[in-house]
Amino acid sequence: MTATDVNELYDQTPPSFGHSMHKLFGFAPTYVNLNHGSYGSLPMPVKAVCDDFTTRIEANPDKFLRIEGIDYLNAGRARVASLIGAETDECVLVNNTSHGITTILRNFEWHAGDIIIGATTSYGAVSRAIRYLGDIPPHPQVSTFNLQFPTSHAEILDNWRTHIHLVTSKGSDLQQTRKIVAIVDAIVANPGVHLPWKEMVAICRDAGVWSVVDAAHSIGQEVDINLSEVKPDFWVSNCHKWLFAKRGCAVLYVPKRNHHIIKSPIPTPHNYHSPQDEDYQGPQDFARLFEWTGTIDYVPFFSVNAALDFRQWLGGEHKINEYTHNLAIAGGKRLADLLGTSVMDPEGDLTLNMVNVELPIPGDIKYSDEINALLQNTLLLEWNAYGAHYYHNGKWWTRCSAQVWNEISDFEVLAIAFKDACTKVVKFAGQ
Repeated sequence: MTATDVNELYDQTPPSFGHSMHKLFGFAPTYVNLNHGSYGSLPMPVKAVCDDFTTRIEANPDKFLRIEGIDYLNAGRARVASLIGAETDECVLVNNTSHGITTILRNFEWHAGDIIIGATTSYGAVSRAIRYLGDIPPHPQVSTFNLQFPTSHAEILDNWRTHIHLVTSKGSDLQQTRKIVAIVDAIVANPGVHLPWKEMVAICRDAGVWSVVDAAHSIGQEVDINLSEVKPDFWVSNCHKWLFAKRGCAVLYVPKRNHHIIKSPIPTPHNYHSPQDEDYQGPQDFARLFEWTGTIDYVPFFSVNAALDFRQWLGGEHKINEYTHNLAIAGGKRLADLLGTSVMDPEGDLTLNMVNVELPIPGDIKYSDEINALLQNTLLLEWNAYGAHYYHNGKWWTRCSAQVWNEISDFEVLAIAFKDACTKVVKFAGQ
């Protein structure tokens, strides 16, 4: 498929959701993919546009990267900003959400007595970034919010309110000057659950706590995001996951009121303005700081427009997510029935397009690298099917990502694969 073919394709009616969509993706014929959430999957029309960009860049790298590329970068920023209810100059593109979160955290000026709040379910790289900052001078304190599932939005909010109150009222000589920064998941990675993040951000704001929203799984899965209304202090989401852009690409949102916090991307670009410069006239414009942070493949950033064109051709955000959400609910129930277990969220209040189903592995068999590898190898090498798997709150679970190419039968195939894999785990553990 070429970029010209894409234009002709979009004059036609798109295939129905389900297995008819396979022709629009590059999957191996027998692969059952219920783990879109981990890495994303690139549609063939978007890949064709990306390939065209690569060809154009290689034809004249200087011309494209020095002159033409910026227009495509800004066009993508504008469209993604519109989708999430933000202004274009409040949005920049970075490699991935972990990169964006680290950029934010490393730009805060930390002092003794400052506090960073993470959660027991924070994404691994984010959790380690928080811990690293606590390990180095001036050693901000690390506070951990305990999240265990199953639970409800109401219980999460009650506990979050209590935790924020305890942290902000904690006795300290530095209480009036210290800063408190909370990392809030919009959608947790594992378990794949939707948190009441908008209300959690409001609780932070009322308490004078900075809110940094890890929205890695949000854009393309969570509809009607309006950041100008919710007003988080920072928000980062991967475009290469649910939005169908080329990996890796993420949008970093910083409202204008907080531009002064972000003094430098990672790495620091050539156009950084230092207060020590002889001709210093103020900090560099926020968006311009992120235009060129070194030589990388910028095609993933340019692909945002193509991804949004593809989604618009399929019917738009609401149509896509109506199908994937309903399939996640129905597929999760079917998988649980076949495994003889249960779904984590039977009412569906915390479920968007990722559903969590208990696996038939006794809870006293704890996580180990060997067991993780056994599950991975059995699913991928023997059955050519995959759903994410993890250990949480004393039980083993799978997180299945429902996408436009999936049908109920995919959950049935995965059930067979998991039965085999789980049997091997129990045998390996000597039970």
